[in-house]
Amino acid sequence: MQSTKAQVRAEILAARGSVAPRTRDAEADALASHLAVFLDPGQTVCAYVPVGSEPGSLELIDALARRDITVLLPVARQGNDGTPLPLRWGRYRPGELVDAPFGLREPAEPWLPAHAVVEAAVLVVPALAVDRHGVRLGRGAGFYDRTLLLADPDAALVAVVRDDELVDRLPSEPHDVRMTHVLTPRAGVVMLGT
Repeated sequence: MQSTKAQVRAEILAARGSVAPRTRDAEADALASHLAVFLDPGQTVCAYVPVGSEPGSLELIDALARRDITVLLPVARQGNDGTPLPLRWGRYRPGELVDAPFGLREPAEPWLPAHAVVEAAVLVVPALAVDRHGVRLGRGAGFYDRTLLLADPDAALVAVVRDDELVDRLPSEPHDVRMTHVLTPRAGVVMLGT
């Protein structure tokens, strides 16, 4: 019997919670090194500030900013009925993040509208897992599913996961936007779906 998305999420979150801080730091350093090679100065990149056990680091974002890359970070909000809205974006300025809903950190206002995502050549997307066909498993809220549809069709969509979170197959739904690449600590940036 195939696992449901909820079962896979629970398993991955439990596994991530057991990773030693030293291992998490080493993986974050490797992710930053691999991503730096993949990106070009002058590009606009949508990234994210990791929370909890998510792969990545604030240093990764700082490294991009030092390379003359415009970094846009997500601003997650819900509508009055609790429905996730497409992500808005804030320009990253080192040392200027503020606390936000859902335990996130984000740039202070002013924010760019959701369609500003079209400026990005690369979107670095948090994921719990991704499969070799580009199916991404997120946390299930739907913020990225609503937002990735607005991205430039030629943009690279890069899911960031730990090495064992790149899997052969994940459950998918018709609304899932497929990733073009995955970034892992050992493999670096790898094209998916080929």
